[in-house]
Amino acid sequence: MIGIKKHRLTQLFKAFSHKKLVVIGDFMLDRYITGKVSRISPEAPVPVVQVESEYVRLGGAANVVLNVASLGASVFPIGIIGSDPNGQELKKLLRQNNFTLDGIFTDSSRPTTVKTRVIADCQHVVRADFEKIHPVSKELQTQVVTILNEMKNHIDGIILEDYNKGLLVPSLIKRIVSFANQRDIMTFVDPKYDHFFDFKEVTLFKPNRSEVSNQLHMRVCTKEELIHASEQLFSRLYCNALLITLGKDGMMLFEKDKQPKHVHTKAVNVHDVSGAGDTVIATMAVAMTAGSTLPEAATLANHAAGLVCGEVGVVSIDQKQLYQAMLADRKSKS
Repeated sequence: MIGIKKHRLTQLFKAFSHKKLVVIGDFMLDRYITGKVSRISPEAPVPVVQVESEYVRLGGAANVVLNVASLGASVFPIGIIGSDPNGQELKKLLRQNNFTLDGIFTDSSRPTTVKTRVIADCQHVVRADFEKIHPVSKELQTQVVTILNEMKNHIDGIILEDYNKGLLVPSLIKRIVSFANQRDIMTFVDPKYDHFFDFKEVTLFKPNRSEVSNQLHMRVCTKEELIHASEQLFSRLYCNALLITLGKDGMMLFEKDKQPKHVHTKAVNVHDVSGAGDTVIATMAVAMTAGSTLPEAATLANHAAGLVCGEVGVVSIDQKQLYQAMLADRKSKS
């Protein structure tokens, strides 16, 4: 981790508001049912949760959109929903947060993806997913590319947030990355297991440790193993930089022809890691398009992830909270 001086920090945060990013990916509705465990069910050895509240939040790529906006940048969301009440509820949440719906397309062949989490006594009890993950049609893929072309002169960065729900298929990935590279637009990828190696020639590729291990069929625990894995990823993806998230162990940043940097975690009280990856990719993208170096962006993203992990459920980072946390960290080291 590197130290960022106050004047530099202020400069970067001011620049955030002048940047416009596009988030393309799998939009979801996160539904929460919260309560307390009162007893074990006589029907099966499972807890009985006395429900106290129920609410919904933006999830998946929509949470990345929320994080980008919370950092002060402009953001244009592109995703698909189903022709159902959950889709209408997701659109309502986007409108409430002042996001445009021009890039939200309806696909009647699938439901809106919904993750329902039951949380009791501040702990996840179970999660139920409602979804269909078949690939989107060629017509929908063309609609995505068309809307990108319409705003091509007003994009500083594109975040590809893949949850393997059917939008980011190989043919669309290739078209989006080609579009961006032809115009020197930065691209940031948060991958999942499917299509992992289809995200070639992007600015930043951000997998987590388990995804890297799964795709390379190797253990990635030690620094030496991580370096070896990064070499393989660079040789297959041709990306500019890699950021491998390591959970409680922080993150490893890899740049071509430079020594890797281990960014140690800043989480103090970890209540919930849900959405931390969304916060990391959003912070990296906003910071880098605003002119930060990769190490500066990774330091900001690390602090941001630590802050959201201190909350229960999927929450977005707050710009003022992050700025104050960075200042407080500087003071603690001085």
